[in-house]
Amino acid sequence: MARKIIIDTDPGQDDAVAILLALASPELEVLGITCVAGNVPLNLTTKNARIVCELAQRPDIKVFAGCDKPIARKLVTAEHVHGKTGLDGITLPDPEMPLQTAHAVDFLIDTLRHEPVGTVTLCPIGPLTNIATAMQRAPDIIGRIQEIVLMGGAYFEVGNITPAAEFNIYVDPEAAKIVFGAGAPLTVMPLDVTHKALTNRTRVDAFRAMPGRVGPAVASWTDFFERYDKEKYGSEGAPLHDPCTIAYLLRPELFSGREINVEIETGSELTLGMTVADWWRVTGRPANARFMGDVDAAGFFALLLERIARL
Repeated sequence: MARKIIIDTDPGQDDAVAILLALASPELEVLGITCVAGNVPLNLTTKNARIVCELAQRPDIKVFAGCDKPIARKLVTAEHVHGKTGLDGITLPDPEMPLQTAHAVDFLIDTLRHEPVGTVTLCPIGPLTNIATAMQRAPDIIGRIQEIVLMGGAYFEVGNITPAAEFNIYVDPEAAKIVFGAGAPLTVMPLDVTHKALTNRTRVDAFRAMPGRVGPAVASWTDFFERYDKEKYGSEGAPLHDPCTIAYLLRPELFSGREINVEIETGSELTLGMTVADWWRVTGRPANARFMGDVDAAGFFALLLERIARL
């Protein structure tokens, strides 16, 4: 039986790779893609999600527009990383497939109420606004979620949008606080993991050499956002953050971490959006997340290359 997932996303080149990985994997059934404002505004994230579905020749996937701004703050975006479209690096045709008429939050609520308890996994790879809004509006869905596997936060790597905060959590810290406090089974892919899943020339060239359109598209996206990360971190390549969530669903043994307490800072000017991860278990606060700390990068890229080649 394929595992049912909903991808909640703000594409973003690495979001696009995560969506492609899911669509290339028969172990996963993508019930829908819900879009949120984040890397770029909502009108672009909804467009980009459909561009990616059409690239994968899956115009049947339902794509929903969700929240266009955080719960309590002004939207912060990341065009400086992803380019003005969010998918800079290769020009792809505008999508022909329609956007669904329902709101993403309604789709999340309706799906979780309709599907059997504990059979739907949520994969948020952008700010958590849609997920938190659904939980606030329909608390009954929280106990029906199989697992939430999200990309966000950091502990040892600390921050990438401020000295203390990772982008997805920083954009909507109030939403993150709701999700981390909800009590649903939660697995977190922080920067501590994703900064170890780095592209390099060999890996990017392997995508570029693939026949068809998908591999070369992945290579060109990676080339684009690699420039920013190489300059910033002095690293060999760029971290593929968001595909770590999908890879975890397919190959959990590639990742290691521990069950800890994670609190979200919403009050401090200095550390707003910080994931205060009790890695050393010094607080006595109960664990609320499986917080990952390491990844087998070679295994991760082997999986990614094998699956993308199927498209």
